[in-house]
Amino acid sequence: MASHGSFYFVPLLLLLILLLASPLPTAALYSSKPGSGDAGNATAAAAAAAARLRPGKELLKYSRIRALLRKLNKPSLKTIKSPDGDIIDCVPSHLQPAFDHPKLKGQKILDPPERPKNCYFTISGSGSGRGNDVVVQAWHATGEACPEGTVPIRRTMEKDLLRASSLRRYGRKKPVRRGVRRDSTSSSHEHAVGYVNSEQYYGAKASVNVWSPRIGDPSEFSLSQIWVISGSFGNDLNTIEAGWQVSPELYGDSNPRFFTYWTTDAYQETGCYNHNCRGFVQTTNKIAIGAAITPKSVYNGRQFDITLMLWKDPKHGHWWLQLGSGLVVGYWPSYLFTHLARHANMVQFGGEVVNTRPSGSHTATQMGSGHFPSEGFDRAAYFRNLQVVDWDNNLIPAASLKLLADHPGCYDIQGGSNSYWGSYFYYGGPGRNVKCP
Repeated sequence: MASHGSFYFVPLLLLLILLLASPLPTAALYSSKPGSGDAGNATAAAAAAAARLRPGKELLKYSRIRALLRKLNKPSLKTIKSPDGDIIDCVPSHLQPAFDHPKLKGQKILDPPERPKNCYFTISGSGSGRGNDVVVQAWHATGEACPEGTVPIRRTMEKDLLRASSLRRYGRKKPVRRGVRRDSTSSSHEHAVGYVNSEQYYGAKASVNVWSPRIGDPSEFSLSQIWVISGSFGNDLNTIEAGWQVSPELYGDSNPRFFTYWTTDAYQETGCYNHNCRGFVQTTNKIAIGAAITPKSVYNGRQFDITLMLWKDPKHGHWWLQLGSGLVVGYWPSYLFTHLARHANMVQFGGEVVNTRPSGSHTATQMGSGHFPSEGFDRAAYFRNLQVVDWDNNLIPAASLKLLADHPGCYDIQGGSNSYWGSYFYYGGPGRNVKCP
């Protein structure tokens, strides 16, 4: 016969399991204002969730979600609620995810190095587009800013993780099959790009037209970016990537968002988007990686672009990122890489989409503006002022640029050069159409 002690122990154990099974709202962990109503609401939500009993698999899943939220979301000094639904945490610089890396423990954030020569000289646009001296994000509309000594980081929410196809690979691209180039027809990733691969490269710069392409399936994405690449297209591929992306699975909406990516093993186990692993070290308090860019270009209307520059510090070897005419966002430490610790052997500019072939046909996910390059300015998306950084830290035109569209009936590319835009190209397309079944 059970003792009185064990009789009471069973309900208490069940209550403990229920409490552990409930998801902990991130707002309860990282409230920006002590005593605010957010904490009370979060506590009430946690109590309500604790009343629901989940099966074993669900219990394990939510346990993993809570652990990942704790890992990704760092304590903040201030929280900003963006009009588009994002929550921006102002995290002390030394607590950002990159400092979880043992090689950064106790280290100080570095000051920006010398920029490439000629980096402040840019060929002027046609006058029909918007200048890019200041890049505006949706959360800036609040009029609030993160304090000095902190970095704005887009908070990862429980709903973000619930959308993910894999918690283990959250915030990562799918790996490249061995021997398959990312610009090949054997991959579900499709491209329209301009690239150079005849020299050793130490950086790149371009102005990128910003649009909001339609996504045909929530698991797909459409992006426009600069790739700095080294190694083969086998398991040793190193890349650094930056640009804008529309990804409903990753961000939960159709807004173009400023993003970064890196890998040192062909997207297998290393690297991630944005701050989703211990990699990129952010130095600015003005831009949140992963936050929405505003405004977007309008078909037959006003155009908007952003200028991106990646370059390798000649003294210490770290790879730095600049946005706009002079805002340094941060850097990827050289110790993250193998081949890129020395230099890049390819630079790519252009668009990429994922084609999962929903319903057995080509996806309707758009690239760029969703229109073919033959439509030209105000209608097709563009890259302009394509430049690379040479061995002597000089920013020079991207000579011998090659153009590649691996599925030209779906997404195409057309290039040129003039005194207004330097080396440029139009690119993109609608995806599924009569020439792309």
